[in-house]
Amino acid sequence: MKISLFITCYNDTLFPETGKAVVRVLERLGHTIEFRSAQTCCGQMHYNAGYQKQALPLMRHFLQVFEGAELICIPSSSCVAMIRDHYPKIAAQTADVGIIEQVEAVLRRVFEFSELLVDKLGVTDVEAFYPHTVTLHPSCHSLRSLCVGDKPERLLQKVRGLSLIDLPNREECCGFGGLFAIKNPDVSAAMSSDKLKCVLDTQAEVVTALDTSCLMQIAGSLSRQRVGVKCVHIAEILASRESKVQG
Repeated sequence: MKISLFITCYNDTLFPETGKAVVRVLERLGHTIEFRSAQTCCGQMHYNAGYQKQALPLMRHFLQVFEGAELICIPSSSCVAMIRDHYPKIAAQTADVGIIEQVEAVLRRVFEFSELLVDKLGVTDVEAFYPHTVTLHPSCHSLRSLCVGDKPERLLQKVRGLSLIDLPNREECCGFGGLFAIKNPDVSAAMSSDKLKCVLDTQAEVVTALDTSCLMQIAGSLSRQRVGVKCVHIAEILASRESKVQG
């Protein structure tokens, strides 16, 4: 199967290893991955900031770039939520039948990474090895918009060597929320502090999630405490393999 990778702004700019990990996992499963280099932002930042008119050309560009794509994999639940929840609204406001039909067509082909593996490809065991204790932070968009359910847990439970530890108060936001953290820094810091306490209570070595934006927020709090806990996108865990020493 040919799968197009939409890498997202955060991963492209700050966390390039996430996209590389997605490619390794999907190629290991026998699929062909393409990266359409003309891709840019999905428009989420503009739309959420109130610049909805400015999000329209970005949506049009996304539709143009991924025209004809068989499947589109996005390792970010927030970007998938933008496309599923808000592209239809933006398209409806244009009253352009062609744009509306394009959005309807692309929605059937867009999948968040864990959704793609479990729902579309029917895979939970990707032959990964990751000998660490891990706790999962379910991001707000994955919980409340995509409703991914237990798909991330099912994938992590099949990873050899990995011990998955439940995160207390797991459904609470980490405090990032895009511009929320900028416009409401005191509230964001308090929420991050609460999340940090829950993470430390697990005594896990690694925090994982479907969104690097959330992991960036959590990692900031962890680094300031110098507790040695790492934040790793789920794709990087699933891409890990057992090293074989040649004799």
